[in-house]
Amino acid sequence: MMSKKHGIDLKPGTHIIGKWHQNQYIIQRKLGSGTVGTVYLCESNGQKFALKISKQNSSITVEVNVLKEFAKVQGINLGPSLVDIDDFETNHGTYSFYVMEYLRGESISQFIRRNGSEWIGVFMLQLLADLDKLHHHGWVFGDLKAENLLVVSHPTRIRWVDVGGTTQIGRAIKEYTEFYDRGYWGLGTRKAEPSYDLFAFVMVFLSIYYPNYFSKTVKSKQTIYQKIDKVQPLKPYSYCLKKAINGEYHSSVEMKQDLVSILYSWRKGRTLDQGKNRLPLFIESGGILLLSVIYYLSSKLLF
Repeated sequence: MMSKKHGIDLKPGTHIIGKWHQNQYIIQRKLGSGTVGTVYLCESNGQKFALKISKQNSSITVEVNVLKEFAKVQGINLGPSLVDIDDFETNHGTYSFYVMEYLRGESISQFIRRNGSEWIGVFMLQLLADLDKLHHHGWVFGDLKAENLLVVSHPTRIRWVDVGGTTQIGRAIKEYTEFYDRGYWGLGTRKAEPSYDLFAFVMVFLSIYYPNYFSKTVKSKQTIYQKIDKVQPLKPYSYCLKKAINGEYHSSVEMKQDLVSILYSWRKGRTLDQGKNRLPLFIESGGILLLSVIYYLSSKLLF
């Protein structure tokens, strides 16, 4: 085993024994790594878990506290469930780790490619509802990006898989990824507030159709607007998406209400008149059934 930045290189088959709780975990494979630590798939007593390990004890403690806060949110699983927290002693020093629920699923891009763009509205509503819960409890996701989201089944929904960037409202964002960061685009500060997450929310859905991303320009806002307009499945939502890019929403609820209005107008076969913006609202071929799912979800989430 060799230390690598703040994480640690663990080979498959390595036994992790917690210093304090004495729980044992067998490493199976690496799932990913970041600025704080490395995440591994592990097994304990026949069950699979995700284990995050790092030399940064304070950062691990912060993430554990975030997961504990998530657990207090009633009626919804914002992040993976926390299973254990402990230390692991090696010849290279002591590493802190925590064990969490292992979520099986696929990326939003993979899901949309397999099942169709009709699911975009469903995922928008669900993600906005989740963000509303998080913001209501005084946090922003911070490092909201496609890589930190997973679509799981039974029921089909988005789950968050990495809470490392979660920041208390009012503080400076501690982790971000340039493409999803409004500061990188010169379209806002890195202050932790709902509008920061909502900017990243738009970029998440753009990343589905621009997997290689796109670069910022002198006129960043216009560039993003143009990218939105070029994606046919996003056109019904362009009014909301552009408002979020422009920082016009102060809460997820505001954006969610606009989205529901769009879907309602969509259902009635009308256009939505929002000031000078008239949005053509259309239903893609074969999307009627899933559109009804959208309305079912919106009624459950919003009313």
